[in-house]
Amino acid sequence: MNTKSIIISIVVISAIALGGYLVYKSMNKSSAGTEQQTATTTSDQEQVQGQDVKVGTGVEAKPGDTVSVLYVGKFADGTIFDSSAAHGNQPLTFVLGAPGVIPGFQIGVRGMKEGGQRLLAIPPSLGYGSEDQKDPATGNVVIPADSTLVFEVQLVKVVPGTEAQ
Repeated sequence: MNTKSIIISIVVISAIALGGYLVYKSMNKSSAGTEQQTATTTSDQEQVQGQDVKVGTGVEAKPGDTVSVLYVGKFADGTIFDSSAAHGNQPLTFVLGAPGVIPGFQIGVRGMKEGGQRLLAIPPSLGYGSEDQKDPATGNVVIPADSTLVFEVQLVKVVPGTEAQ
């Protein structure tokens, strides 16, 4: 009976240890997955994602500078909604940091150097938000509400701004 009690005790302790280990692994996996998903969700909702395709060698674009870019604007599914080509291959020219161009585009161009190319993913919060963007002439929706926008951007020129800007 003494041997039998020892064997039963070992089996019970082993079962408890194995159960504790499995619970620990399950909690650790679940916690790590939640943290990663939360970080990704926060990042996707609040930040512009950018990847340099080609790093330029010219002047770096800073707030207050006048920049000229060639671009292709797409939806996340790859459908093109606008491009420089649609406007006679004329660069889009604007003052970096001034109103008139969506914040995500300005954030994505900042820090590029002339001759550089960058791929940008802009969340709705830094794009056009929760309102449809319509063609003024036809009234057709050009950019649906809550669209993530993807831009291929080439920085062709930077004209430095004055220090006062």
